[in-house]
Amino acid sequence: MTSLRWLILSIVLGLAGCGGGGNSASTAGTAPPPPQSTPDTGCTGSCANAQTYLGASDVQSVIAQAAAEAQAQGKPAVIAVVDRVGNVLAVYKMNGAPDTMTITSARGVVGGLEGLKVPSELAAIAKAVTGAYLSSEGNAFSTRTASQIVQEHFNPGVLGTPAGPLFGVQFSQLPCSDLATHFSTGTGVGPHNSPLGLAADPGGFPLYKNGTPVGGVGVAADGVYGLDPNVMDTDRDFDELIAMAGTWGFGAPANRRADTITAGGISLRFSDVGYSDLASNPQSAPPYSALTGALMSVPGYFDGSAILAGTAFGQTASGIRPDTILYPGLDAFVLDDGHGDNRYPPMAGTDGANALTAHEVQTIEQQALTIANRARAQIRNPLGSQARVSVSIVDTNGVALAVARTRDAPVFGTDVSLQKARTAAFNSGSYAASVLQSLAPANYFADSLDYVNKKATFTTVAQNNLGDYVSAVRTFLGMPTALTGNYAFTDRAGGNLSRPFFPDGVDGNPNGPFSHPLAQWSPFQEGLQLDLVYNAIALNLVGYLGAQGFTISADHVPAATTFCTASAHLPNGVQVFPGSVPIYRGNVLVGGLGVSGDGVDQDDMTAFLGLYNAGVALGGAIGNAPPAMRADNLAPQGVHLRYVECPQQPFLDSNDSNVCDGK
Repeated sequence: MTSLRWLILSIVLGLAGCGGGGNSASTAGTAPPPPQSTPDTGCTGSCANAQTYLGASDVQSVIAQAAAEAQAQGKPAVIAVVDRVGNVLAVYKMNGAPDTMTITSARGVVGGLEGLKVPSELAAIAKAVTGAYLSSEGNAFSTRTASQIVQEHFNPGVLGTPAGPLFGVQFSQLPCSDLATHFSTGTGVGPHNSPLGLAADPGGFPLYKNGTPVGGVGVAADGVYGLDPNVMDTDRDFDELIAMAGTWGFGAPANRRADTITAGGISLRFSDVGYSDLASNPQSAPPYSALTGALMSVPGYFDGSAILAGTAFGQTASGIRPDTILYPGLDAFVLDDGHGDNRYPPMAGTDGANALTAHEVQTIEQQALTIANRARAQIRNPLGSQARVSVSIVDTNGVALAVARTRDAPVFGTDVSLQKARTAAFNSGSYAASVLQSLAPANYFADSLDYVNKKATFTTVAQNNLGDYVSAVRTFLGMPTALTGNYAFTDRAGGNLSRPFFPDGVDGNPNGPFSHPLAQWSPFQEGLQLDLVYNAIALNLVGYLGAQGFTISADHVPAATTFCTASAHLPNGVQVFPGSVPIYRGNVLVGGLGVSGDGVDQDDMTAFLGLYNAGVALGGAIGNAPPAMRADNLAPQGVHLRYVECPQQPFLDSNDSNVCDGK
């Protein structure tokens, strides 16, 4: 099996892991504790400039401080540092650090990603990317924050509550994504992919300089790539302690940390440890030159030759820069190829006579960005800040017709907004059922990695047929023709069908048809969303290990895919939390609009009202689905699906309420 194709140099494994209370870290010999937090700088999105980036000496300091804590805790670690757009600036392996991390939700679930072993360096990079990508000048989120907002209950462990607001976001930023960039030598334009999607294992934090995020640090030391199933207790996690030490001097501003922000009235979590909990004093950490480990090569991410300086966010070299031509007066940013060219300028659709025109696409983008600039953010400080989002538009073939962002929008939302747009168009299309029925089964593996002899064995443990989800949806809805274009689905409506309970949060009820039942469900074995990309995951892992010199043995080789799925409609997978609408010309589907940023209700509103206002500006040429076609007309189990959910009084410049009603 040594000839298996190396499709992408990395592994797409979403978040994974073990319960958050399993570590018992030492505090013996703690020096006088450093200050508990970094003072607020007052940055609200405009502080980033050409001088705010991680220099090579900054990266050395982060690694040296983290390594000193790892030494004090007796837990050698792999430490990764990235910049804000995901360039890997260093991966450092201490002597004795674990080679692998094991994925387990500790729920006894079999299949999916459960039980797989992943290289520790990929886990560390994923944690660093997560800390960087979820954060902005208005909010600092960690991998512990991610753990809180992706599970089946919010808060995790509290029964009878709906799923986390970003349920499913772990399967974004995937290495197979067509939006993600790949640059393994030096630094290049982002956003780059994460080798494990977004991580929920404590031990990943954002890094800040002068109030603006400049990157992230991630640590793999305890052998388990995990999540915290109960946020009501306080854990002492080795990875989190080591990563926290690395943030000394680069910590998030006090008034931007997740624990100063609420979602749905619930306070978010940033860390279960502080600087005073450390077993070392970062201020007196030995210098990087005194460390006895080494940089390591991570094919596809970092060549291991030298520590790199990061890029300055918002500058052309970062891949995200301001735009004043296509979206004048909207403080918009676009993705750049590094040479001053917009990667996704508005273009016409590719799907026939009813296709969106380039002017219509540009108008939709402008109107959505306008709504976002007026909207009050949910998960951003200070209170009263405007929402910062990414906006993507696709046609019914899944082709990206435009991507743009507002200032300081979190980086994760770029790939997610494109996933959302494609998911809304796909689920609303006449082809959805036939495409799913035509795809190869997801072939679940167990793996055995022998680092001494450089051998990897992959053994099939189960298969899951994607066409079964079509049958399940049709039975659940009592509609033999479901997923053939007869109803318009937003991601909120499709997400209703993707939870392990229906309705969401009602424990003991059956699962939605896009989800596994709770007894077989975890964030790493959750249903259609994972199954669509699982075969690409397996091939990516095989490819990475092959690049590291492993001999590969496998009892099954999944068919190669160009991107994340074998469907051209879904090159970067699907998303199952709110923030999208399908686009119609009369009653004809012509595309999808996805939004992701500072709150899921704000995302819903920006998509729905942005498209509505674009339709008005274009004289009714395009718009939202006719009300009779919308999925909220469906009431499986006597409960109506939801189409969009808009905040009651959402705007900063008016007291208008119920702004989505009647549209």
